[in-house]
Amino acid sequence: MPSHTAAAHGQVIEYIQDRLYLASYSSAPDPNTPFPFPSPQASSPSKRTAKAPQSPVRAAKRKLPVYFTVDDTLLYNAFHADFGPLHIGHLYRFAVHFHEILGDPTNSDKPVVFWSKPDARSRANAACLVACYMVLIQSWPPHLALAPIAQADIPYMPFRDAGYSQADFVLNIQDVVYGVWKAKEEALCGLKDFSLEEYERYERVDMGDFNWITPHFIAFASPQQQPVAPIPVNSAKYAALPKSISEVMASQLPQPFKNVLVHFASRDVGLVVRLNSELYCPSYFTALGIEHIDMIFEDGTCPPLPLVRRFIKMAHEMITVKNRGIAVHCKAGLGRTGCLIGAYLIYRYGFTANEIIAFMRFMRPGMVVGPQQHWLHLNQGAFREWWFEDTMREKLALAAPVTPGRQTTKQRPSNGQTVTPPNGSQRRSALGEIDNNECGAPCADENLPAPTPGQPRKSHRKDSRHHPYARNVSGTLAVSNDGDRIADRSSVRRAPRGGTDASESDEEIQMRMLAKRASRSPSGSPARSISYSATVTASYELHEDRENWTESGTPVPKTSSSAKVGIPLSKIRSSPRRVTDSKSETKGVRKISGRVGSVGTSSPTRVK
Repeated sequence: MPSHTAAAHGQVIEYIQDRLYLASYSSAPDPNTPFPFPSPQASSPSKRTAKAPQSPVRAAKRKLPVYFTVDDTLLYNAFHADFGPLHIGHLYRFAVHFHEILGDPTNSDKPVVFWSKPDARSRANAACLVACYMVLIQSWPPHLALAPIAQADIPYMPFRDAGYSQADFVLNIQDVVYGVWKAKEEALCGLKDFSLEEYERYERVDMGDFNWITPHFIAFASPQQQPVAPIPVNSAKYAALPKSISEVMASQLPQPFKNVLVHFASRDVGLVVRLNSELYCPSYFTALGIEHIDMIFEDGTCPPLPLVRRFIKMAHEMITVKNRGIAVHCKAGLGRTGCLIGAYLIYRYGFTANEIIAFMRFMRPGMVVGPQQHWLHLNQGAFREWWFEDTMREKLALAAPVTPGRQTTKQRPSNGQTVTPPNGSQRRSALGEIDNNECGAPCADENLPAPTPGQPRKSHRKDSRHHPYARNVSGTLAVSNDGDRIADRSSVRRAPRGGTDASESDEEIQMRMLAKRASRSPSGSPARSISYSATVTASYELHEDRENWTESGTPVPKTSSSAKVGIPLSKIRSSPRRVTDSKSETKGVRKISGRVGSVGTSSPTRVK
């Protein structure tokens, strides 16, 4: 469009070809105002226009458009320097007016121009309103709803918060559109069950000043009523409190507080969370069967994360288990209230901080003020991690893992070998004994994955936790008080081989002995304890046992010094890679190094 035409007639953006346009004019247009119809080349690309360009005859038959605006009818009630976005009630009224124009038979073949004043605030509110209409009512995807206004000649002004400090957090039209779209996708926002009359009545300060943010959350301003201290349940004053909707209506309470109590009781609100100082008596809520909790923190500040974690847990249980609503308020129901509700919505639905701030302002203007915007932005990752952790914990609890391969009573071993859990009946600790464990309570047994059958578990010890000999380490050999070894290599090897089954091979006998030795639990002894390296492999043990037996099946006699403690002190252990097998000469052959004397040899030789 030429610049002089834009200056004379305003900036025009095509939303739907030959049907809906967005424009801004310095003065109100009339039927005589020339409308700069875009050329076919400048229109939105489509297959129909690409194949069959619009003819000049059709362009000449275009009728003058229909103009309408909401600048003087849908007014944003600013708190300070904020100017938008327009809330859901404004969008509803805009949609009704727009559909009346489209439904008029005289406008069936006329383009419709939604225009606003050329100032930055009016342009931003008008563009955001038509984009939210496309997403929420026409079910456009957000990127298509934003595409026509993305390349506006003058970029649209971002929105600011309702605080009195200088605005330092950018919230633009894209954040609002994506926030409304995600809320629609999660069934948190829609106009099907929306009551415009109820919304506009209760958002007023003299009528209660509360709004439904989602189907489960209400944000409202703090009521004010004397007394402020809780009334004891067993007192006569508590018995005189209204306990039904009819009694509340007949009471002498102020109208705003009366509307709050009646609406909460009729809409099945189960929890009221107070974030500011006491300005009313909470017994008015508890008398109606509504739970009341104080989570007070300073006005204009951000809540500590432990408080947020507690709120999220309570709100999630109230929504998912009890299926009741939650009402949250601070003094005005904007800043601190928006922090906690926004934290839960990020936790539960994965909103970004910008999206949830924009959506909450779309439902209740002015929510989340000043540094609270940055607080939500900085902690949004933590809220999503909480949801992941809680979801995984619930999945593990529902899975109820069972030890695979659990043996029946007839199949349980009779040689004292333990299984996991012991004998299939005793409960095991979650993580065993861990030094400096900050976990206050042990994890539930059903939260752990299924263990490997036969995997050992360390028992819980409290008294001798840091004693060097308190735990049974797999690499420790202990000697009892009477001098008899309990788990010793030589004690296993001294077992005669003559009593074994003749059908078993040498390797099967050795593996059976190793399994029998592993099944015995070494016990600690205060008298004497001898340790050896726990990094010895199974192949080393096998070869070592084999070299201490003769071909006739009798063990090699030990020296007198080694017989006392059971460890051959004078034996030289050879590397498992250098031990040959009687059945194969190539087993255990070292890699040829290329030195003189080693070329062509088939077995390792030692040069003396």
